[in-house]
Amino acid sequence: MSTASDTALGPPAGPGPDAGGGARGGGQDRQRLPLFALLALATAVFVTSLTETLPAGLLPAMSHDLRVSESAAGQTVTIYAIGTALTAIPLTAATAGWRRKRLLLAAMAGFALANTVTAVSSHYGLTMAARFVAGVAAGLAWALLAGYARRMAPAHLQGKAIAIAMAGIPLALSLGVPAGTFLGKVTDWRVAFLAMTALTVVLLVWIVAAVPDHPGQGRGERPRMLRALRVPGVAPVLFVTLVFVLAHTILYAYIAPYLDDLGLGDSTDMVLLVFGVASLASIWVVGAQIHHRLRVLTIASTLLVAVGAALLAVLSDHAALVYVAAVLWGLGWGGVPTLLQTAAADAGGKAADAAQAMLVTLWNGAMAGGGVLGGLLLDGFGSDSFPWAVLLLLVPVLAVVLAARRHGFPGSRPTG
Repeated sequence: MSTASDTALGPPAGPGPDAGGGARGGGQDRQRLPLFALLALATAVFVTSLTETLPAGLLPAMSHDLRVSESAAGQTVTIYAIGTALTAIPLTAATAGWRRKRLLLAAMAGFALANTVTAVSSHYGLTMAARFVAGVAAGLAWALLAGYARRMAPAHLQGKAIAIAMAGIPLALSLGVPAGTFLGKVTDWRVAFLAMTALTVVLLVWIVAAVPDHPGQGRGERPRMLRALRVPGVAPVLFVTLVFVLAHTILYAYIAPYLDDLGLGDSTDMVLLVFGVASLASIWVVGAQIHHRLRVLTIASTLLVAVGAALLAVLSDHAALVYVAAVLWGLGWGGVPTLLQTAAADAGGKAADAAQAMLVTLWNGAMAGGGVLGGLLLDGFGSDSFPWAVLLLLVPVLAVVLAARRHGFPGSRPTG
């Protein structure tokens, strides 16, 4: 998640300064998109997303080697999100004048360093420090990736360019986390993090060779946060973001110990794969229908996650139904980032960049809160409390989405 005007979340308020025109058309459109460079950005998104969520499938092994409880190991997700939430806005402002390629290379180098330290560390404190650095690097990366992609494409292809770059998020969920979990199971969890370092080194060379450079922002282009909060519809979207992400993270960050308690610990990678594939399907449906059905899709997403949580709450002793719940959860959650990004941009209007900046900060704050709250629930009530907590949190989410019919989650999106 990101902040500032080169936000990684949501469509831009207008065409980038380097955008050109051109005729629309299938083959011609594809030729005019710099696919090799955009795929490099997609890989950067993949690295940032996977680095954030990778511990979710490796908690038991990490807790054993670091000699801490699973709830303490779960805070490696929390501290990453805290690093992003605390530093994204100030660091993005401080580096607003940097050239974009230089900033992207610095952020990716930060990931390589942080993942290497995580892989070799045997001390919990050092591991947490490395994860915090990774979160800081994420704040920088997410602050520029979508805007970077936008500036590579002509105006009528900017949406496609952003979609290609952001494809790294569902790929991290659907393939990266299950693959990392499997790799950690058959070898060692540290190998999974070293593999991330190796991928990032390749990516650094790729960026140098293929990604064009662009100048930073001028002083007058930075968003004003408080003014955006007063725009009708922005506050409901931000509330839904905070609570929905909190609910999701409680379960996702601790999915390994949760499944372990169900006797499905050896199937964690498969459950995550099922969840991820369903998420990909959700993203495809949302991408195809969001222009006309944002409100309906948001309501449906909330209900699907709620039904999945309800199955886990009352029928988790049936292994087959756990997989059904994972499918429903993935179908509901996969399109949520796109839905909320788009809702924030639509509601914000001229203040869309500021709305997106706050959404990113709240998103990462919610992930941090989910890691903390999940750990408290695990220690105090056991992992079977997770789906009940998800259900409880989704009640106000659904209520706010239903109430924000005019602003925030309207029946039809603004045109133009």
